[in-house]
Amino acid sequence: MPVSQTFKKRERERARRERQAEKARKKAERKQEAKPHADSAVDTSNPELFDENGEPRELDFHDF
Repeated sequence: MPVSQTFKKRERERARRERQAEKARKKAERKQEAKPHADSAVDTSNPELFDENGEPRELDFHDF
């Protein structure tokens, strides 16, 4: 029994949308995984550049 062209087109479009949704979900997951690692990359070993909370210290006149 032959399948109509319209049905084939709809099936292809549905499959394409599902693939796009899966790619978007994976991309969002990778983005969420990457964020915590970026925060821990701050080097707080140099006390001149960071304050007691580990925040970057503002530069003043004597730093130049």
